[in-house]
Amino acid sequence: MAKRVVSGRKRSIRKACLTFQVSECCYRYEHKLSDDNSLIAKFLLGLAQAQRNWGFGLCFLYLRNVKGYAGNHKSVYRIYREMELNLRSRPENALRAINLKN
Repeated sequence: MAKRVVSGRKRSIRKACLTFQVSECCYRYEHKLSDDNSLIAKFLLGLAQAQRNWGFGLCFLYLRNVKGYAGNHKSVYRIYREMELNLRSRPENALRAINLKN
């Protein structure tokens, strides 16, 4: 609504944000859809298939050190979770954990 008021030249951005109780940061924010996301997803999928015993940490280190990805771990982890590449726990380890609790 604030964008409609501002685009109609009826009010300034500041006054429109105050009226609709929206911060100016939220008003000016533009979501950046990066082409890197699809590239990272492709790399992660390839790594998950080639290196089945690697978790997120090793996948991220491989991307950063070998492939030269300069982004942070949070964006890579978000993609990793969305693709549901989390490792399954091995049945033998799960059984040991249950026996240790008893």
